Parts: sequence; C-alpha cells; structure tokens
Amino acid sequence: MIEVELRGWRPDDAPALLDAFGSPDMAQQAARPIDTPQAALEWMGVWGFRDDAQAFAVVVDGSVVGNVAVSNIDAHDTGWVSYWTSPHARGRGVAVAAARKLADWAFRERGLFRLELGHRINNAASCAVATRAGFRPEGVERAKLCYDGVRYDVERHARLATD
Repeated sequence: MIEVELRGWRPDDAPALLDAFGSPDMAQQAARPIDTPQAALEWMGVWGFRDDAQAFAVVVDGSVVGNVAVSNIDAHDTGWVSYWTSPHARGRGVAVAAARKLADWAFRERGLFRLELGHRINNAASCAVATRAGFRPEGVERAKLCYDGVRYDVERHARLATD
C-alpha cells in the first residue's frame, strides 16, 4: 500500500488544485469553476471554516495529489466522505490509502460512528476505492445526481467504527 500524508490545505497548494480541476472529469465536481488562483483559495477557504467538515490535502512524496474529506457531520455521529485524486495519481492506491486514513481519523479524533459515501454506478474506479477502503455497499439511490441534465443512480457505501 502506498504511503500518504493527510494535512490541511495551504495557499501554496493552489497550483496543485488548479492542475487537478483542469481535468475535464474533475471540472464538473466543483460547485463553481476552480480555474484561477483566487478560485482555488476560495475553495480551500470554504473547507477551513466549517464545524461540520474537515478536508485534507493528500500528499505523496511531498506533492499534493488529491483531497479527502468528511462533511455533513450530524448529531448521530455520521459523516459523508468524499475523495478525489489528480489524474496523474490514479491507479496507484492513493485514494484507498487516503480514505482509510481519513476513516481512522474520523473515528478516533472526531468520535464519529458511521461514515457514508456514494458514487455514480457507472464509476467503477470510485466503487473499487470505497470497497478497498472498507466501505460496504448498502444500496442504490435512483436518479440521485444530475450532471448536464442527465440523471445518475448512486450506490451508497458505509463504514462503521465497529467494522
């Protein structure tokens, strides 16, 4: 398994963020375009001022190659996990290692009990990440997401502190 470091986002990480969101598949993942240094800093800032969330830059060999986060932490000690990696870092186990490390942190440091995530059912790579990181499939949410006017089914996964 590849070794990853999780750390807070820093202003000097903006070029890595711009590079990642310059990829067509990543561009649609943000609420608004991340295509300028200012937009990158604003994205980082949104994550930095929330009580219900924590995002981490994923670092391999000193370079930022992705993001992993837990958000929407609720009164039931449940959080929503998300992850992405830059195109050049894919296929090496980075997202799996980061998701595992995030889960360990969320259970130990935040005291969460349940972590959930979802992926479009046509995203086999994200499903593999979730499964390899210990998130068990729980079912399909029909037509949950909409990108460019197209509805997508989402498979939900969860991992418990007791798993």
